[in-house]
Amino acid sequence: MKTSVSTYSFGSYRELGMEALISKAKEMGFDGMDFLERDIRDLEHARALRAKAEEEGIAIVALCVGADFIKNGVEEEIARLKGLVDIAAALGARLMRHDITAGDKSGKKVGISYDALLPTLAAAVREVAEYAQSKGVRTMTENHGYFSQDADRVEKLINAVNHENFGALVDIGNFMCADEDPWKSVGVMAPYAYHVHVKDFHKKSGTDVDPGKGWFRTRGGDYLRGAIIGHGDARAAQSLHVLKKSGYDGYLTVEFEGMEDNLKGIELGRENMIRFWGE
Repeated sequence: MKTSVSTYSFGSYRELGMEALISKAKEMGFDGMDFLERDIRDLEHARALRAKAEEEGIAIVALCVGADFIKNGVEEEIARLKGLVDIAAALGARLMRHDITAGDKSGKKVGISYDALLPTLAAAVREVAEYAQSKGVRTMTENHGYFSQDADRVEKLINAVNHENFGALVDIGNFMCADEDPWKSVGVMAPYAYHVHVKDFHKKSGTDVDPGKGWFRTRGGDYLRGAIIGHGDARAAQSLHVLKKSGYDGYLTVEFEGMEDNLKGIELGRENMIRFWGE
């Protein structure tokens, strides 16, 4: 098992710059890193970051980008994502995660379900996956963004796309945003996993008093707040056991968005993640 960390986890430390974060990830004992779309200015910057990572002995594992085929238009989004595949290839990332859609917000009362949109979404995703394959990059989607977040929805999409170059980025904590039990949903998604983000959340019932700053609501109205891996309610150890039992042998990526100092949250999360995997 190899560990990586998302640049997203560094919070305000991101102001140090991506080159400094690569050095910090190496110092903290990580084997690799995930980058975000906003981290990369252009192809030249991607190549420079790749050179820095190679100098430090850090693998650039994945590029994570946004997308919305419904809101932004199918053809426009396909073209934009192909450009981001080129960025991923220049960065040296063998994986690229892209979102799918936040849903149809047109106000229609019919034809807006996940199943209704699935043929359009699958065709668009397949075209991006085919292009990415020609560049040596595997594409994947994450259980992310409420609409395309449930395990059964993501599984439907992957099977509808039906392409060897498209799979899943399984985020352990994110299933909670769609009011699912993470360890159960991880069991559904594990066979499709190209990559894994390990995240944790504290949870409070939606019937409780609003706990205030730092908390957000799930799709069904419960409250969540980012937590250090192992400190929250995602039962990360159980999810990791499910992934290990399934045969997953890729990177495990720390993704931290809690209220603690980011470096401390990353450090403790990495320690717990390694310990849970070993157990």
